[in-house]
Amino acid sequence: MTKEENEKRLEHLRGIVSNLPGKPGSYQYYDKEGTIIYVGKAKNLKNRVSSYFHKEVDRYKTKVLVSKIWDITYTVVNTEEDALLLENNLIKKYQPKYNILLKDGKTYPSICITKEFYPRIFKTRVINKKFGTFYGPYSHVGTMYGLLDIIKKLYKPRTCRMPITEEGIKQGKYRPCLDYHIKNCDGACIGKQSHDEYMKNINQAREILKGNTRDVEKMLFDEMQSLAEELKFEEAEEIKKKYMLLKDFCSKSEVVSHTINNVDVFSVTDSDNLAFVNYIHVTNGNINQAFTFEFKKKLDETDEELLPLAIVQIREKLGSTSKEIVVPYEIELPLEGITITIPQRGDKRTLLELSEMNGKQYRFDRLKQAEKLNPEQKAVRLMKEIQQALRLPKMPYQIECFDNSNISGTDAVAACVVFKKMKPSKKDYRKYNIKTVVGPDDYASMKEVVKRRYTRLMEEEQPLPDLIITDGGKGQMEVVREVVEDELHLDIPIAGLAKDDRHRTNELLYGFPPKVIGMKTDSELFHLLTHIQDEVHRFAITFHRDKRSKHALHSELDDIKGIGPKTKETLLKAFKTVKKIRESSLEELADVIGKQKAEIIRKHFSPLQLPQESPLQLPQESPLQLPQGGES
Repeated sequence: MTKEENEKRLEHLRGIVSNLPGKPGSYQYYDKEGTIIYVGKAKNLKNRVSSYFHKEVDRYKTKVLVSKIWDITYTVVNTEEDALLLENNLIKKYQPKYNILLKDGKTYPSICITKEFYPRIFKTRVINKKFGTFYGPYSHVGTMYGLLDIIKKLYKPRTCRMPITEEGIKQGKYRPCLDYHIKNCDGACIGKQSHDEYMKNINQAREILKGNTRDVEKMLFDEMQSLAEELKFEEAEEIKKKYMLLKDFCSKSEVVSHTINNVDVFSVTDSDNLAFVNYIHVTNGNINQAFTFEFKKKLDETDEELLPLAIVQIREKLGSTSKEIVVPYEIELPLEGITITIPQRGDKRTLLELSEMNGKQYRFDRLKQAEKLNPEQKAVRLMKEIQQALRLPKMPYQIECFDNSNISGTDAVAACVVFKKMKPSKKDYRKYNIKTVVGPDDYASMKEVVKRRYTRLMEEEQPLPDLIITDGGKGQMEVVREVVEDELHLDIPIAGLAKDDRHRTNELLYGFPPKVIGMKTDSELFHLLTHIQDEVHRFAITFHRDKRSKHALHSELDDIKGIGPKTKETLLKAFKTVKKIRESSLEELADVIGKQKAEIIRKHFSPLQLPQESPLQLPQESPLQLPQGGES
């Protein structure tokens, strides 16, 4: 789009905005092709629409939306409630690109009571209101089957699919099925159960499905008492069985409070571009519906902006008629006859906390599922969490951690582990022998290793880390900072993992002076950081043990130049100990390993005695030695 075209577009839009009425209504934005890209509502159309075109609009996505608008239409209504309902209908109809959309990919089962002469009761996922009355849907299938089971035991509705008519029963057209013979049906098709009695049972089943179990309980109890007073004890006993079955079923339901009736509870859990809205419906103190719905955010909408539209859509989808709605904060919901409650304590507050817990659990489960399919997603999420916790300028793609290991300054070593995308990059791990430090000085050792590490990376022009983590507290962090910032003049964030008296990591430090970063010790991020710390500790101490083991297994034979591992093995096999090798004569050694190597060993152990013991000088008399013998 050229600058002239954009100016012409904006001029056209300003003309529309200037003529908008200050009344409630719904507005629609169109793109260049004439497609609706956004639908909104407002109690004042002119004020709301004009706010999109202010220079101080700070949301990036909103700026993108405004750049795509080529035309605006609107519909004026009488009340805010009508505007909200109209907005909801238009969103469902057009599915605009930039609107919050309900992700409705799953169909939950419902229970249907048919409109037949003798109604049937069964589960279904297909909703056709011409066919019968539907109750649900049920997010927990076990609950639905529990309801069907109790209804089957209490009222024994027919399960056959044949169309039963009153004329057919009178003419004897039907034959009883197996359910009748095993006493799972009272035989309405053959006249064993009257139509009035059958419909009475169906009506009671409807009340149970509505959640009015206490009303049915009272009805059964009163009927039982009445039959007992009339001395109809057998019939009273049958009613008593139904009453006890229903009471036992109700005792298993989650009772919140007997004072709460017909209430909807909503809460929002946020996650990047998705929002999870949990819905709980309470009838007669029992939770009889609970769902979590996903909404895809398009313009970084706040929870306060998203929740009203979500409430309207969810209530319409589930057919809720509750007059009271419980929410966590104040929202604009202009629905007539609806009470908005923001509880601070009591049973309704408990309900709200339960809803929030369910929403968080659903989000957690969805993230786990997504991360299984795409492991990179988990890494990005954790990097973002570290970035937010430490307020880093960018995500820490590469993290490096250092640790020292020694025993009273002996066999001093250090190690560096590298994590890329939150996973160990073992090819980049490095071991260091401490060269310039004498004695047990951890700070000096750390200083030497860090300087060697990053000096080399700079010389080789290799990528530097996005975050350095020290296995230690304030002292270790300061030493690393002196090297990185003061000596090498590098800008690399530095964090420290401090331990408690029991040598357990208990806090994350960051900044100078270092400050404790608030982080739950049982969180996934904290577990990852401690894993990095444990990994560098393992790597350093393994290197230290290997070095110490080599030192402990060192033999004096290893210091003799010209004597290799095979010769060493041959000697030890023949003489068993180094002491015996030291005490052996040249002839004994030569018999095992040869004259040349025997001389080397004798020279090492007895450098001054070798000329007197050497057989090479004794077998023949030297002319220079004759005068010593007194002979001419």
